[in-house]
Amino acid sequence: MNSALWVSKTGMAAQDTKMTAISNNLANVNTVGFKRDRVVFEDLFYSIQRQPGAQVDDMNQLPSGVQLGSGVRVVGTQKVFTQGNTQNTSQELDLAVMGQGFFQIENSDGEIVYSRNGQFHVNAEGLMVNSQGLPLEPQIQIPENALSISVGVDGNVTATTPGDATAQQLGQITLANFINPAGLEALGGNLFRETEASGMAQELIAGEDGAGTIKQGALEGSNVAVVEEMVDMITTQRAYEMNAKVVSAADEMLKFVSQSM
Repeated sequence: MNSALWVSKTGMAAQDTKMTAISNNLANVNTVGFKRDRVVFEDLFYSIQRQPGAQVDDMNQLPSGVQLGSGVRVVGTQKVFTQGNTQNTSQELDLAVMGQGFFQIENSDGEIVYSRNGQFHVNAEGLMVNSQGLPLEPQIQIPENALSISVGVDGNVTATTPGDATAQQLGQITLANFINPAGLEALGGNLFRETEASGMAQELIAGEDGAGTIKQGALEGSNVAVVEEMVDMITTQRAYEMNAKVVSAADEMLKFVSQSM
């Protein structure tokens, strides 16, 4: 196979993967707590036909060599954990993490998973749960007759009930932090799972030891910038088209050679 055909094929495959990531970013532009994906590329191995610095004679060396690349590949995708825009909702159970940290959620298997989506609700048992009905960890029990719920910047949850002069202490919402959040495994449903790459979760009180604070009555929006994604999409499309043109040009060259022989 003509080497240019193979190289351009790898380029088209890589740009197609990047377009998939861009489309997912744009699809989740309104998803609460969503973090955009970034595609990481690397060039493939090189065919060394002349070694740079090789001896030409006893006195001279080659200033450069002949090194032909074999294309590109996607080496990984990375979640970008920059802060999303804060949306004020005035809902008591809407919480936003201002800074680093994740809410801890207990899934149906009893495993602790992590989320930046602080859109919570109360289930039939009075527990704070996410949109999928999975309980917040540590569990917070809301009294049935609660008049109002207050969540402090440190995650301290209190409620006022009829006949009580002072607020009732319900519990403390803690945050989980990771040394490498980009290493978390995305599960969908705004949830992440701890991996060896992310490091072990460190459970922290909000506002302490590098953890962010909690803002009640607000949600963290997606950190996808639509204009940037659109520009990136156009650039990716043009790169794909250029690689397709190389395929066409290499095919014409092979056709010319075969007809001339």
